[in-house]
Amino acid sequence: MPSLSIVMPSMNEEETIRICIQKAQAVFEKYGIEGEIIVVDNSSDRTVEIAASLGAKIIGPIKGYGNAYIKGLAEAKGDYIAIADADNTYDLLELDRFLDPLMAGEADFIMGTRLKGEIKEGAMPWLHQYIGNPILTGLLNFLFKTKISDAHCGMRAFTKEALEKMDLKSHGMELASEMVIEAVWRGLRIKEVPITYYPRKTPSKLRSFQDGWRHVRFMMLYNPVPFLYIPGAFVFILGFLITVSLLLTGNAAYNRLHSFILGSMLLIIGGQILATGGYMKTYAIIHGMYRDDKKSKKLLNYHSLEKELLGGSLLLGSGFVLGMKVAYTWVSSGYGSLEEVESAVISMVLAAVGLQLIFSAIFVSVMLLEVDTDW
Repeated sequence: MPSLSIVMPSMNEEETIRICIQKAQAVFEKYGIEGEIIVVDNSSDRTVEIAASLGAKIIGPIKGYGNAYIKGLAEAKGDYIAIADADNTYDLLELDRFLDPLMAGEADFIMGTRLKGEIKEGAMPWLHQYIGNPILTGLLNFLFKTKISDAHCGMRAFTKEALEKMDLKSHGMELASEMVIEAVWRGLRIKEVPITYYPRKTPSKLRSFQDGWRHVRFMMLYNPVPFLYIPGAFVFILGFLITVSLLLTGNAAYNRLHSFILGSMLLIIGGQILATGGYMKTYAIIHGMYRDDKKSKKLLNYHSLEKELLGGSLLLGSGFVLGMKVAYTWVSSGYGSLEEVESAVISMVLAAVGLQLIFSAIFVSVMLLEVDTDW
């Protein structure tokens, strides 16, 4: 059995795959250990041919960054596992900085940090180095109480036991964030080591804004509270206070019509944001993105959904009755000018919020059709 597995995803890296494999083999020789090199490929050039000629195990074609790592890591048999790109931007000869702490039992998960190491000229676009990476790393640190300086560094190493604890599922670039989050949530000991980052010889395959959004969206799934629940609750409560305060002062529709409409709209928008947070939370629970969230699971049982349907129906019915009253008054006046603007707006708000609750209950119940909801 190999002591060290090195997993490298590749896509048209014929210019650099040879040097990467040779460096990996030099690491095996330095430590005097049995090792394996796994290349997970989706190339149309000679990458596979070159890698195979040097003794690497080839898996593929596999499309997608996350898919590549999930497939490759599943095949890794080493007691220690290292990952790095096959474009030679990470120097595999620096793997001793990762392996020494692992082998000494000082950590379970080692991450490289380019920002505390050396970034060669032209290796990282300024947008990534000074804006994108720091912002996304800071957001991850804030949400998940980590202290990582470079959350998207692709050179990492961990023990086989640590890998088995991390329940990795992501198919795209967001796997980088998922790995850190899972490591934190599983209580793994994390350590960072400075590394050198070199320029690519071929054009980068990263898509700055699309890949950045994928990371943010993934963090929203793991922790929707600051993204949706808090803003949604704030908007909903603000709208409620504005609307109620104007109603209590009397003649809200005539004295402060615009403020009254604004408060009503905020009520509806806040409800929609909260509902979206509920959808994301449900999806995350179903797909095992939470360790032990009994309270959230309890809210998803059938009786809770029934109550949501009942509450939505009551709000919708109240809005309908009030709307019929307004319509009756309007018809009785001979289809003249409508004097009950307040009642009409409140009727629409009640109907909108009620429908939102009903559709939320239905949507959540559909997501739970294939899941045992007897929590």
